[in-house]
Amino acid sequence: MGSKMIKSINPATDEEIKSYQVMDEIEIAKIISLSNSDFLSWKETGFSERTLKMKRAAEILRQKRDSLGKLMTLEMGKPILQSKSEIEKCAWVCDYFADNAERFLSDEVIATEASKSFVTFRPLGAVLAVMPWNFPFWQVFRFAAPNLMAGNAGILKHSSNVTGCALAIEEIFREAGFPDNIFRTLIVPSKRIKEIIENKNIRAVTITGSVAAGKSVAGLAGSVLKKTVLELGGSDPYLILKDADLEQASGTCVVSRLINGGQSCIAAKRFIVVEDVYKEFERLFLQKMEKRKMGNPLDTANDLGPQARTDLRDELHEQVERSIRLGAKLLLGGYIPDMKGAYYPPTVLADVRPGMPAYDEELFGPVAALIRVKNEEEGIRTANDSNFGLGAAVFTSDIKRGEIIAKEKINSGSCFVNEFVKSDPRLPFGGINESGYGRELSAIGIKEFVNIKTVYLK
Repeated sequence: MGSKMIKSINPATDEEIKSYQVMDEIEIAKIISLSNSDFLSWKETGFSERTLKMKRAAEILRQKRDSLGKLMTLEMGKPILQSKSEIEKCAWVCDYFADNAERFLSDEVIATEASKSFVTFRPLGAVLAVMPWNFPFWQVFRFAAPNLMAGNAGILKHSSNVTGCALAIEEIFREAGFPDNIFRTLIVPSKRIKEIIENKNIRAVTITGSVAAGKSVAGLAGSVLKKTVLELGGSDPYLILKDADLEQASGTCVVSRLINGGQSCIAAKRFIVVEDVYKEFERLFLQKMEKRKMGNPLDTANDLGPQARTDLRDELHEQVERSIRLGAKLLLGGYIPDMKGAYYPPTVLADVRPGMPAYDEELFGPVAALIRVKNEEEGIRTANDSNFGLGAAVFTSDIKRGEIIAKEKINSGSCFVNEFVKSDPRLPFGGINESGYGRELSAIGIKEFVNIKTVYLK
């Protein structure tokens, strides 16, 4: 039987960038064993040593920003300026946890009848990260920076189409002075995840991906009693109220819908607009969507590159066509361009209703669903009429009202007012319902994969 290869294809040109040898069972087991050995010494290092190395990783990211950004764009089609800013964000998360991990994980003394009782936070071991292609560096660093600072090891199973990015990340940590095997990449297809999860030296699993992938990984991990954090899909509602600044709201909504080619779990997906301002919002939104330029993602003049893979582009187009057959009105885009690459244009659907893919499913691409509602109450009901619960946004000039809606009315892991949803190292990130469970980032995220241990002295 011939050896298997994983191919990285440039979605802008359909050309092969490089192919990689798939690792066999023996190599996988060896890497995980070596990672566990490095963990046993790494967990005994002090925060000062970990901090120096993590700060060095941030420096390397900034030094190599242009070449790493280009690699990302070639492998998954992200516009080059967005790729470079993603690398900057990775450096930020490294610096943030380098500066704050010791404080976040310091012992918490609790008064009891004991002479001393406290909670301490101890590393678990090697954590498996199953990561997606859409933010090939950021998704990994937001897992790796807190976990390595907490004293854990990281084992990465990245999407096959961004294998070059996965290996580059492994090299960054090695170059920064971390132990050789404290962060390793496994080059394997998804069907091999079961054997990795079942390895006795894998202590926990985190996945960012589809609902189906999350359920599969959670089931496998549950069968061997290993903790999981799941960050899955989203169909984020953006609620535009009648007192919103429509110029600002429409601009922010377009940015959120098209960022990363619309391939983001926290991108705006459903635009829920009260009827008093619907016509004007639609006009402004269309005007701004039409101005966005699609083309070569290495050309900084373009706002939109290709989708990450042709099969994903074709699935998206099929969702658009099904929505139209069910009564959605196509206002813009909605066709496969006659050009090489996995391109799909900015697309706007109106009259979107329950039962349509554009309403019920996640549309992972530059497709906006406009939904007209009578008033704020119906808007909130519509926003919550989803199996997902990742991000959401509200646009209103009444900030106090916006805060109440964000805090109390909308069911999601985060809700922004007059701004598009974004992840930030200082704030917890994650969802509810079919968007998953657990949190990444912040003081809360770093505690997901540690042993929260009670110590009691009499």
